[in-house]
Amino acid sequence: MTNNDFYWYWFTNIAGIGVKTQKKLLEHFGHPSTIYNAPESEIKGILTTGQCKEVIASKNQKKIEASIRKLEKREIYFFHRESQEYPERLAQLYEPPNLLYYIGRLPNFSKPILAIVGARMCSEYGRTVARELGRMLAARGVGVVSGMARGIDAAGHQGVLDVGGISCAVLGCGVDVCYPKSSRVLYEEILERGSVVSEYPPGTQPIPGYFPQRNRIISGLVRAVV
Repeated sequence: MTNNDFYWYWFTNIAGIGVKTQKKLLEHFGHPSTIYNAPESEIKGILTTGQCKEVIASKNQKKIEASIRKLEKREIYFFHRESQEYPERLAQLYEPPNLLYYIGRLPNFSKPILAIVGARMCSEYGRTVARELGRMLAARGVGVVSGMARGIDAAGHQGVLDVGGISCAVLGCGVDVCYPKSSRVLYEEILERGSVVSEYPPGTQPIPGYFPQRNRIISGLVRAVV
């Protein structure tokens, strides 16, 4: 664990501070370490009283370090804006995630990667085409990213797995939460060869508002979307 890991993990886990507020803080202070060490009087000028209290209360080094070690024991890892793994394309989003959690083996984001996404209530024809497309791409060494949802997403993932390719699932919940529950076998198969990624802390349950946010991450990880 580096100093940057510590500060980015702390920064992205402050209660009540979302991506928009994180962006505001970074624009003012420049780096999470500066925010961590800033006097309360300076933070008060940017955040609400409640948010300011959360920032101050969250500055517990031992607790933060223990939380990171607990994740590592569960083989849950993360990368942030200053990590080598962070894709350049992802940083170009209007509101890029400052930190992403993952389980498994990340794809090489510098190589060709595409997304296959579509309807949950799809036709059998659509499901067949998505699966075959996943097979064709993986057989040619192209990584495939999707959201592990029922229908087209799941079929695309499965096609990749059929030929031993690497697939990456981006979730609208914690990486340790299989959603939908009916996709447990697919979730386990993806983890055997690829990875599951999320900007939400482990244990986070899915809610409707998380999925549009999830979709921007899929778009930022790939060169094209099918």
